[in-house]
Amino acid sequence: MLEPAIARALADTDRPIVITGASGWLGLATLDLLERALGEAFADRVQCFGSAPRDLDLGDGRVVRQHALADLAAVARPGAWVLHFAFLTKDRAEAMDDAAYRAANQQISDTVLAGLDAIDAAAVFVASSGAAYKAEDPAASPEMRLYGAMKREDEDRFADWATARGKRAVIGRIFNITGPFINKHQAYAMASFILDALATRPIEVRAPREVIRGYVAIRELVSLIFALLGDAPSGVTRFDTGGEALELGAVAAVVAEVLRGPGVHRAPVTDPAADRYAGDGEAYAALLARHGIMPIPLGQQVLETADYLQAAGQHVRR
Repeated sequence: MLEPAIARALADTDRPIVITGASGWLGLATLDLLERALGEAFADRVQCFGSAPRDLDLGDGRVVRQHALADLAAVARPGAWVLHFAFLTKDRAEAMDDAAYRAANQQISDTVLAGLDAIDAAAVFVASSGAAYKAEDPAASPEMRLYGAMKREDEDRFADWATARGKRAVIGRIFNITGPFINKHQAYAMASFILDALATRPIEVRAPREVIRGYVAIRELVSLIFALLGDAPSGVTRFDTGGEALELGAVAAVVAEVLRGPGVHRAPVTDPAADRYAGDGEAYAALLARHGIMPIPLGQQVLETADYLQAAGQHVRR
């Protein structure tokens, strides 16, 4: 659930809310949180857009209709807050020609920016990535650098839109999140660890270097997004997601303890170059405190993620 005070503030207005990239992890989780916060008003206030029209399943028989992103300008309601999650992610950069990848993401941004003007949007949230810090990192893969560079370009384009029009833009560099609607289960360490623990398998951390991650719950992040959108009528706010920065061995230990798994095997660390992918935790914690949002402890994040994976049938017990 959203932070109660933020859920009440949303319910007490009639502000339209538009979500792009609605079928992805962030989009589905946000739709779920809004449906629970707004109740019967959800259908009138929330619209979602993606690559093609389709029905989105939120579970428990709840289905939301997604419109084509190309129809954003014609269909979205005026004066909306727009949460922009649409973007081809790093895995697509690995599978596509660089020029085609750039062109596809630029087309998405062009469509959304044109839509913001067409509907006279009041504010936009842009889901950027911690990869934006990797755009010029020689140690990062070419695909990570490309993805990060395009995320950084997106940040600047939407910030410029808000500044030029006296509107509001909130830009979040998202590092590691947890919670319902998690996807790519074998690609994300957290999901992989949880699935191992649920299946009563020892959690294996094989990386030969220290791997540092900081996790935040998706409901915590979405609460902060709405708080920041309502913070001011104009101006640009940028933030990193935070969470306690932990080595993956420690993360795995929390998972094993909370889910009563058989334990963790951490391979020896032989490479001195650490892999750190965590945002500014202190600044993020200060933002949460300023808006009265309680941070979700990692153990609780694990439980909520595991509950979703179990309900979705994504584990096999011995």
